[in-house]
Amino acid sequence: MEPGSPTAYAAPMTDHTLADPMAWRPLKAPSLLEFEVIATEAFRRLPKLFRAKCEGVVVHVEDYPTDDVLKTMGMESELDLLGLFQGVGLPFQSDSAPQQMPNMVWLYRVPILLYWAEHDETLGHIVTHVLVHEIGHHFGLSDDDMMAIEEAAG
Repeated sequence: MEPGSPTAYAAPMTDHTLADPMAWRPLKAPSLLEFEVIATEAFRRLPKLFRAKCEGVVVHVEDYPTDDVLKTMGMESELDLLGLFQGVGLPFQSDSAPQQMPNMVWLYRVPILLYWAEHDETLGHIVTHVLVHEIGHHFGLSDDDMMAIEEAAG
């Protein structure tokens, strides 16, 4: 596997290679482009019916949320926000309403990578979780709604 390829950061390591510091040399965190590939694949793996209801939703990947987003959300650190939904959720859309910008989901690469480094979950699982959570807002679900659904699912 070539360093810099979209999956170079995820090369399998054996107990033997873990002990060799040089074996870690080609490994790196995914770039913004590689992270977009991960997010695209996570979205592609969602159930078809779920994806169909997301027609027109645009997914963006950035390193960090903007200062305006942080101010609007009342957050002090750019590391505290993993993702964001911007738009009008499906239950609140109306044919008589003026034309809106497309609904957008933002995934923030650096905060997600830091979360990944601190938890025992795969990067793909975390990206999928954040993506589904933010798309949940597209469906009109609140954070409390989604937390209740996750708790009920175990």
